[in-house]
Amino acid sequence: MTITEKDNYKIFRDEKDDVKDFASYLERVHDDYRDDNVVVDILKYGNLELDELLAFLELSNNHRKNKRSFVIVNDTINIDRVPEELMVVPTLQEAEDIIQMEEIERDLGF
Repeated sequence: MTITEKDNYKIFRDEKDDVKDFASYLERVHDDYRDDNVVVDILKYGNLELDELLAFLELSNNHRKNKRSFVIVNDTINIDRVPEELMVVPTLQEAEDIIQMEEIERDLGF
């Protein structure tokens, strides 16, 4: 995994070729980044199946409970099939925008 640190979030990218293993790994090391806003860049996986994306669901729910953003970037999944609990966007710029909006909402007490 590679980690790119930005001003108020971290981008995680998988260096291997198994999205479910990547999700499992992120769950195991969650304590290392539990206080950070997170972008999971899985653009390289191209055509993801919904069950592969759902491997991140529990992790996303747990991370967001701590008032931190968890955004997945993939541009091939049919967004209409993705549960509302998962935040999936097609570009890294949109992920950054989502994090900024969620930070503002948290600052305002939402």
